[in-house]
Amino acid sequence: MHASYYHKAHACIMVFDVQRKVTYKNLGTWYTELREFRPEIPCVVVANKIDADMKVTQKSFNFARKFSLPLYFVSAADGTNVVKLFNDAIRLAVSYKQNSQDFMDEVLQELEAAPAGTCTAVDVSPQAGKHRARPHPKPCPQNIDLEQKEEELPDQEQCGSTKSLPPS
Repeated sequence: MHASYYHKAHACIMVFDVQRKVTYKNLGTWYTELREFRPEIPCVVVANKIDADMKVTQKSFNFARKFSLPLYFVSAADGTNVVKLFNDAIRLAVSYKQNSQDFMDEVLQELEAAPAGTCTAVDVSPQAGKHRARPHPKPCPQNIDLEQKEEELPDQEQCGSTKSLPPS
């Protein structure tokens, strides 16, 4: 999936088709990718199409247990557990959004709040206590020639510096 699918997500519902084993096998790849872009958001696993074979609800699906994720057995065709799934997922998303200390959420908020044409610097120094993102006071360098010699490059105080910022 493309990273834009995860942008601003506050919860994830990972669905597999109980009749197509390949969809279950893909959960690991999808989950790894999700955690790369959104490491803290709540996630639930959904076994869909239980209407085709109710015996599947007696099976144990190790993926959900391995990652301590809630598992829902649903049928999109007849509506079994669909409302419960979405109610629970919405509750998790709202709780996450209200209590989030996710670094990515903080960075995204600061990027959205920054005036157009400014850079955003992130303080990752131990003194900061937690990551801090805030607009950088200087304009972003527009077109940096990657072939320039080091002495010709903009000074380190411009955006992109690895220098730690004082805590805000």
